Amino acid sequence: MSLVIDLAAGLIFGIGLVISGMANPAKVLNFLDVAGSWDPSLAFVMLGAIAVTATGYHFVLRQPKPLVDPSFHLPVQSKIDRPLVIGSAIFGLGWGLFGFCPGPAITSLGLAATGTLVFVATMLIGILAAGLVRKRPSEIKEA
Repeated sequence: MSLVIDLAAGLIFGIGLVISGMANPAKVLNFLDVAGSWDPSLAFVMLGAIAVTATGYHFVLRQPKPLVDPSFHLPVQSKIDRPLVIGSAIFGLGWGLFGFCPGPAITSLGLAATGTLVFVATMLIGILAAGLVRKRPSEIKEA
């Protein structure tokens, strides 16, 4: 049952990315180009996503547990540390250079465009490299 719900959620998310234009690198790059051909329409998409997510969290987190999982898996770390800043900078650099972030890139894989395939391949290499460099929680000691 969980797999079916995961698949449905992924499909809805992917359809939303395509309909909103987030899977179109040219539209994303125009959104980021505030000094040139700026297209502010993605700001409305982001504001809509925040509104939907906030409303969903409000209702879902009032439940004792998720429908198909024994517990919620929410981030517990709120500290801004070096790995977070470096990872955010790399994410922003990749988004600004290519107009893709991971969700839209994976959504666009079905088009088999060369740029998308290269982006996803390098993204996977980056994920693997980060996993090798990152310390395991048991190896991290409190200062």
